[in-house]
Amino acid sequence: MRFASLGSGSRGNSLLVESGATRLLIDAGFGPRETLRRLGRLGVATDDVSAILVTHEHTDHIGGAFACAGRFGWQVLLTAGSLSASGRSEPGSEIKLIDSHEAFAYQDIQVQPFPVPHDAREPVQYILADGGARLAVLTDAGHVTTHMVAMLDRSDAIVLECNHDLAMLEKGAYPLHLKRRIAGSLGHLDNAAAASLLARIDRSRLRHVVAAHISEQNNTPELACRALSEVLDCAPGWIGVASQDAGFDWREI
Repeated sequence: MRFASLGSGSRGNSLLVESGATRLLIDAGFGPRETLRRLGRLGVATDDVSAILVTHEHTDHIGGAFACAGRFGWQVLLTAGSLSASGRSEPGSEIKLIDSHEAFAYQDIQVQPFPVPHDAREPVQYILADGGARLAVLTDAGHVTTHMVAMLDRSDAIVLECNHDLAMLEKGAYPLHLKRRIAGSLGHLDNAAAASLLARIDRSRLRHVVAAHISEQNNTPELACRALSEVLDCAPGWIGVASQDAGFDWREI
């Protein structure tokens, strides 16, 4: 299994996961033209992708999903709550509903959705496995739950939200209501919360950690990597970073 990011942040999110002949996108926050360009940067054609796994209905995660599905012939998999909140009324040939707790196989990849606390209708994040490797993806959650800890245990790789540094958010220019939403229990994980999650899981198999969904206004990659590296007792440079413009290149598990 290998994985790469097309981009991660408030202006769009999309992660590509590959095992065997199967390639799945987690989220499609970019339109068809930009998605095509970013896939090309990774050496992947649109015909190589089978489906999009949607985490929730916020525009930076679902904004390009239906347009890409229609143009490229991809399937969109999402919860009933996410579908309803997206403005689409019914599942169709390119839209398939998933249960937020029920695992399923998509070609060569086993997919386990799991619910998270976020201000969306029925948000999920994902564990993807191929029998030999286990990738955990957690990019939007307001606080750490016991279930999230259990789901991330014994992962080989983790793409983990480090949205903001709390001090930067408090001192920044955002209006008070937005600061409260971001830092609230249904908002986004800050660096310290992400580090606390890592501290609670079984890390015996962990080979990759990538800091993702980093705010361009309220955080820096250096602060995020430092927070995670202190838990892992590693150099900050070992932590990967998913940037808004470049995502990150392929990583093998």
